[in-house]
Amino acid sequence: MLRFNCDYSEGAHPRILNKLIETNLEQTVGYGDDDYCRQAAELIKARCRAPEADVHFLVGGTQTNLAVISACLRPHQGAVTADTGHINTHETGAIEATGHKVLTVASADGKITAAQVQEVYDAHYGDDSREHTVQPKLVYISNPTEVGTIYTREELTELSRICRKNGLILYMDGARLGYAICAEGSDLDLPAFAELCDVFYIGGTKTGALFGEALVITDNALKQDFRYIIKQKGGLLAKGRLLGLQFITLFEDDLYFDIARHTNEMAGIIKEACIKKGYRFLTESVTNQQFPIMPDRVLNKLKEKYEYSFWQKIGHAHSAVRFCTSWATEQKDVEQLAEDILNS
Repeated sequence: MLRFNCDYSEGAHPRILNKLIETNLEQTVGYGDDDYCRQAAELIKARCRAPEADVHFLVGGTQTNLAVISACLRPHQGAVTADTGHINTHETGAIEATGHKVLTVASADGKITAAQVQEVYDAHYGDDSREHTVQPKLVYISNPTEVGTIYTREELTELSRICRKNGLILYMDGARLGYAICAEGSDLDLPAFAELCDVFYIGGTKTGALFGEALVITDNALKQDFRYIIKQKGGLLAKGRLLGLQFITLFEDDLYFDIARHTNEMAGIIKEACIKKGYRFLTESVTNQQFPIMPDRVLNKLKEKYEYSFWQKIGHAHSAVRFCTSWATEQKDVEQLAEDILNS
């Protein structure tokens, strides 16, 4: 059985494992105060051209979202996101469990627009009884989105402008950020995210790391005491050097971007086969997640050999599914899937 259901089925890139083995018997201080974490943070700040940024390392995406959003909001405030946003659909109410409401807006492509943010803001502050409702304070986006689409520089710039105009915090979930940066047609990079977002993270778990996310905070108001928040939310890893070592390996010579390019290319082979077969797509994804709409009879046949993720029913005889590639996806396996799609 070949798995195309997620991008973290395998362990970690061999170079990361080698780095962990090479340093295994070294003794370092704990909780991310080691030289490896400091070196990794400096590498990331240099890549972001943000020397004044704070960089923290956490284990996973939900943990990072929970720590950031709970730290940014006062008890009466909430996070605005697309209705497809990860914090609204796939985090088991983690944000609500901290007492903060997720405020959703409709989205067909997974993205939230500046106009929608302004509308939410105006609706709240135009309400004479606004003290009875949750105050929007943070705007949550992910890039790529939950359905594989990416933001353009123009879209993100306008979002950033609206947020800063209205005193809102712009937070970007970058669980798959490498795939967005390396996607065909992308015009955003790490320096742009550091400039336009108040806080964002660079995902490692879904881009070749064993585990780990690198959080970048550029807004000075959000930096104070953040390590206290990480600890309180259970995210301050005792063996913190394991995170630093992985991000050194990913960023010291562009391994992170090499992985992302390869993974996107593999997904492109699947996409091309679906296009040739005449299948439509749920979204126009240019990343490692592809969402073709296929006949259920074909999907049932493919399921004998491949794992994929069901997404939603389309009519009575079709479904949108997700095929997802990873750093370890081999071209021969993708080509076999493509051949089976074409012959379906």
